[in-house]
Amino acid sequence: MDAFAPVHPRYGSASLADVVPSALAALGCAGAPDPLGLAGSLAGVRRIAIVLVDGLGQHLLAGAAPYAPTVAALAAGRLGTARVLTSGFPSTTPTSLVSLGTGRAPGAHGILGFTLNIPGTDRVLSHVKWWGDPDPQQWQPVPTWFESAAGIDLTVVNRPEFAGSGLSVAAYRGGRYVGASGVDDVAAAVLGALAGSTAPALVYGYHADLDRTGHVWGVDSAAWRAAVSDVDRLLTQVIDGLPPDAALLVTADHGQLDVPAGTRFDLDGDPRLRAGVRVVAGEPRVRYLHTAPGAMGDVVDTWRGVLGAAAWVVPRPEAIAAGWFGPVAEEHLARIGEVVVACHDRYAVIASQSHPVTESQLVAYHGSYTAVEMEIPLLVVPPKVS
Repeated sequence: MDAFAPVHPRYGSASLADVVPSALAALGCAGAPDPLGLAGSLAGVRRIAIVLVDGLGQHLLAGAAPYAPTVAALAAGRLGTARVLTSGFPSTTPTSLVSLGTGRAPGAHGILGFTLNIPGTDRVLSHVKWWGDPDPQQWQPVPTWFESAAGIDLTVVNRPEFAGSGLSVAAYRGGRYVGASGVDDVAAAVLGALAGSTAPALVYGYHADLDRTGHVWGVDSAAWRAAVSDVDRLLTQVIDGLPPDAALLVTADHGQLDVPAGTRFDLDGDPRLRAGVRVVAGEPRVRYLHTAPGAMGDVVDTWRGVLGAAAWVVPRPEAIAAGWFGPVAEEHLARIGEVVVACHDRYAVIASQSHPVTESQLVAYHGSYTAVEMEIPLLVVPPKVS
């Protein structure tokens, strides 16, 4: 498939939101749906580790292979099975992690972007810098599988500084939280949680460094290749240490792509793009424009005229009707701007003055609906029992 072709999220059949409930179904959890069919392919399993590598999209696996032999073997199906899922939309970390934890599409859980305007205010909430306000259990009201899966020992392995953050509570509340930093510590914590459980167990481990490195240095940079080698060490350690009745699922939250300087629109450098816009949220690949009263039509026309083929610019009802978010709960509608801008190809819309300067200086981005951003792997290492 063309890496820049639009890919619709496959909610309920082959999306990131389907991974945890399907894994729980394989462990015998009552009421857990199994759209991925893991109960059949993982018969006999009593323990499952899920390792999510932030930014390891399906289209990046080939580039990773020369520096990551275990990743290459997994992607080729030599250690189990390999298939392609989709992230949700937007293809961004907070949205994806909450879909993973809740098993629901973004429209249901309400974490509909990297940043969102809090309705009724001019405040823009960054979900990765979120501590307590708004209350995570009100801002994200859907129960997580970590708090609702009866009879399963549930553990979350993540960086210690993320414990108790708004995003952690929104995505993982109910699970036992184990802080671990670095690939060796994450691998040890995942294996320790598997080994320490006598009940059926699901252990989720998160590794963020590949995505962070890609943003700063670019995909396939020397730094990115080194980060991929670290991912390979993490997965090798987990595979080598799996108990005989345990399986490993490896997945990602989105892909990533470099955006050259010449394909960036700066909304702070073009007065036309600011006209009629009250608040800008989202991120450079997907913008939510909250417009002044009566200005929505003019904003759509202006942005279409300026961006042309570089983006899909539509009123909110059209974006929702197209199904990108899944069904959107009434209480979450206002979190999406009156105008939605989804970038094509290698384009982005930065805000060089009004948003943190580091955002506009990144090399690589994600968030939109292209294949390179939306398609993610599900790599399954089955249990060693017969």
